[in-house]
Amino acid sequence: MSLDKRVASADEALDRAGISDGATIMMGGFGLCGIPEHLIAALKRRGTKNLTVISNNAGVDDFGIGLLLQTRQVTKMISTYVGENKLFETQFLTGELEVELVPQGTFAERIRAGGAGIPAFYTPTGVGTKVAEGKEVREIDGREYVLERALKADVSFVKAYQGDHWGNLVYRKTARNFNPMMATAGKAVIAEVEEIVPVGTFDADTVVTPAVFIDYLFQGDQYEKRIEQRTTRP
Repeated sequence: MSLDKRVASADEALDRAGISDGATIMMGGFGLCGIPEHLIAALKRRGTKNLTVISNNAGVDDFGIGLLLQTRQVTKMISTYVGENKLFETQFLTGELEVELVPQGTFAERIRAGGAGIPAFYTPTGVGTKVAEGKEVREIDGREYVLERALKADVSFVKAYQGDHWGNLVYRKTARNFNPMMATAGKAVIAEVEEIVPVGTFDADTVVTPAVFIDYLFQGDQYEKRIEQRTTRP
């Protein structure tokens, strides 16, 4: 593969990654912050269906992953928080959408483990609750732990602030959430960035996601960056 990871658009990146029906896709971000807006829109245009999406949340009714729920392209969600999406709630309660809810810390560690080549790990989180049903529980040093399996994906969609031509990425504040670890856990990884900069721009110590993890990179524009819950003082 060329050291230069740049492609012209989200659509070209999806074509090159070869995303097909039934794919499992990780999507970075938290709430509507740091989400791969352009890749989600391109996936909607593409019409790829029967998708399993691994994401902290499911967007809102008309934005983010909510767009893919509108078109019934997602059949399973593996998430931690889904409280802002009424469409998600409706599809879940009617059985149209399969949902695996995961405690947030466990969710993050399952992704990190997937990227590190660790197949499973023990955690005390969820012991004695529905989270542990059907899973192995083991006592270690007098405390019970549940076995959680790693998460991996066919493709990871990540959003970064800046990336260089090779695919080295830096993030901006809370938009970093889940993106770096998801970049390690996909067979193919597509990064959309707000700005592409020349190689050598970054001090090596500031790079969060090294280029070795990135397969395709493109620069997006006109990011909406919506706010889920706007709270102001009188």
